[in-house]
Formats: sequence, C-alpha cells, structure tokens
Amino acid sequence: FSSVAHICRDVNYGWLIRNMHANGASFFFICIYAHIARGLYYGSYLYMETWNIGVVLLLLVMMTAFVGYVLPWGQMSFWGATVITNLLSAIPYVGNELVQWIWGGFSVDNATLTRFFAFHFLFPFVIAGVTILHLLFLHETGSNNPAGLNSDADKIAFHPYFSYKDLLGFTVKLLALTSLALFPLNLLGDPDNFT
Repeated sequence: FSSVAHICRDVNYGWLIRNMHANGASFFFICIYAHIARGLYYGSYLYMETWNIGVVLLLLVMMTAFVGYVLPWGQMSFWGATVITNLLSAIPYVGNELVQWIWGGFSVDNATLTRFFAFHFLFPFVIAGVTILHLLFLHETGSNNPAGLNSDADKIAFHPYFSYKDLLGFTVKLLALTSLALFPLNLLGDPDNFT
C-alpha cells in the first residue's frame, strides 16, 4: 500500500515508526495472551460478562491486526487468505457474499486496501470503547485488583510496591520492543512476505 511505502521512504524516521508499529502490535498480542492466561489461572472466566466482553475485544484486535497486516504487502500470504476465505465461506446462507464483501470482489485491489485502511484506523476507537465496557463490568463485581494478587491494605501498600512493579514491567517491555524494532526488525514477521 503506497502510504506505508511513503512513510518508510519519505518521512523522517518513518522506518522506525513502521517497525515500532508492527512489532508493537506483536507485543500487544503477547500481552493479551498473558492476560488471558492469567484469567484462566485465576478463574476469571466465571465473571461471564467481563469474560465475554474480553472475547469480543480479542476478536476486534485480531480483525484490526488482519486488515492492518494486509496493507503493507498488498495481499495476504496465500495461507492466510485461504484460512480467512474458508472460515467465512463456511457460514450458512451468507458465506459466499461475505467472502466477496471482505475482499471487495475476487481480488485484493485498491478498493479493498482503501476499505481495510479505514477499518484499521477506526477499529482501535471501537476497541477503546469496548475496553471501557470491559472495565465497567470488572468493577461491577467489586474488583479493584485486575492482577489477581492479594491486595490487603494492611499488608502491602499499592505505592510504592505495585506502582514500581508496574513501572518495571512497562520499562522491560519497552526495552524489549525497542531492541526488537531496531535490531532483528522482521523476527516476528512472516518470511512468505519476502518471496
């Protein structure tokens, strides 16, 4: 897609913006999977509304990543396109029309990429709204402790212990992301993109 090529070639440090964006998305998924694993371990799936909204959030993030991934390459890898097409075509009654709608016809052309660009820009705002809903239902159960740790105020004060713990975690993740975006740029990417 020309906009990604333009950012990488013509914008100051555009290559860094692109690499931070792509690798940041990969790190975001790693964090989401860790969050889901924590939820499974602590039995958070028992809070049905919160859990189901979380599932919707995961699907929204996956859709955002999908339409964003198509943009820089102009087409999906054949494997990815086949999986998406097969999943959608299996839906009764509307499967065939859905496949044609998502690809904008029978090929990935500029119309498809323009639509995907719009979706990739708009979905994060939808995700932000659903995240607020996710937190709203979390607090409905009286939970103020998403980490699932014992937060007895008489034992451990939130500050400095938890605030420094979170700050350290954020710093480590940011250091790892920066290292990934500056050195092995395409380590988390798909080698098929270059064939």
